[in-house]
Amino acid sequence: MGHHTTSKDSIVPLIDRLNKYPIGLVDNEKLRRILAILFSEEEAFVASRFPLHEATLEELVQRTGCPADHLEQVLDRMADKGLVLDMPHQGTTYYLLLPGLIGFFEFSFMKQRADLPLAELAKLMSDYLYADPQNGQAREFFGSRTPLTRSLAYEEVVPVSSAVTSYDGARQIIRQAGYGAVGMCYCRHKKEHLGQSCAKGAPVKGICISLGNAARFMVRRGFAEEKSVDELLAVIDRARAHNLTHITDNIRHKPSFICNCCRCCCELLAGVQAGYTEGVGKTGLLVAVDTAKCVGCGLCVRVCNVAALELVDAGEARPRQLAIDTAACLGCGACVPACPHGALGMVPVAAPEIPEKKRDLMKRILKEKKRLTPYVIDGVKRKVKKILPGR
Repeated sequence: MGHHTTSKDSIVPLIDRLNKYPIGLVDNEKLRRILAILFSEEEAFVASRFPLHEATLEELVQRTGCPADHLEQVLDRMADKGLVLDMPHQGTTYYLLLPGLIGFFEFSFMKQRADLPLAELAKLMSDYLYADPQNGQAREFFGSRTPLTRSLAYEEVVPVSSAVTSYDGARQIIRQAGYGAVGMCYCRHKKEHLGQSCAKGAPVKGICISLGNAARFMVRRGFAEEKSVDELLAVIDRARAHNLTHITDNIRHKPSFICNCCRCCCELLAGVQAGYTEGVGKTGLLVAVDTAKCVGCGLCVRVCNVAALELVDAGEARPRQLAIDTAACLGCGACVPACPHGALGMVPVAAPEIPEKKRDLMKRILKEKKRLTPYVIDGVKRKVKKILPGR
């Protein structure tokens, strides 16, 4: 299968390169085994030589010393595995090394494949992400002030008085994307290889939406199937039938995905439940209960995807009372249609600031983690190279 041992010579430079991303990878033996499974020794070397920006084949030849014909084959293989993003543009292909999260960790389980030991990989990844939620990879992923992702509100539950605008709606994002595809849920597929299934019965296949250039890559490399706007909107309806929470990039301009997430499988929502209540961006809404209508049936508690709802003892005079963990509530509204008595609704709260574009988001997280300097230097070098070719 092309895997290699976790030798220091091949793995450490790769980890060092990956740790220049806003979301790095905490180095330990589990990570080294994961990388050894996903990357051949040659692929690890090539990945370690990637610049911080997209690069042409010619640039990568200079950085790696590999012959162009051979390197092109390596990069093609890496793109098929979901390790590298290839982007054809006006006759030139640009390559970008994907981060671990959100990146090649997810791609490893986004299609059926026989080239990886998926059961072993599923166990390794689960242990790596949450074996030490306070000091391990979960803290690296969720620990910055600015979250990488944000939740989306169900449009039908947004109150008229809310400042939540059209770009916050999953349907509007899909209509504006221009191109979309649907693929397999990484989290639920990984759970299957751990011998587990979704408690909500949410589907594994045909449920995760990719958009724009990311979708084109995924279709080209077999990770997703192209879908029409109407077909993508039907996926949203399917997700809402299971009371799933929509998660997207924490940006306003051209989000690249909409995941449809559940409480039991989703690793993003597991982070919120592990105490990283600001780890996923909120919608600017908060669930509220009409105590006169609530009968304490608990249907909403079972539906909530971040365990923000709980029934508490209200005494003999009335049924159990619904308590809301306002810190954990994402404001997605998935619980509202689950109440048969109409006791739940959404109220506006302070809306979070959302970065405009992906670049803005990345710079903000890098600055918060004190990792921005390499990107500034890289940007200066790129400008100098354009002005003085050959330097």
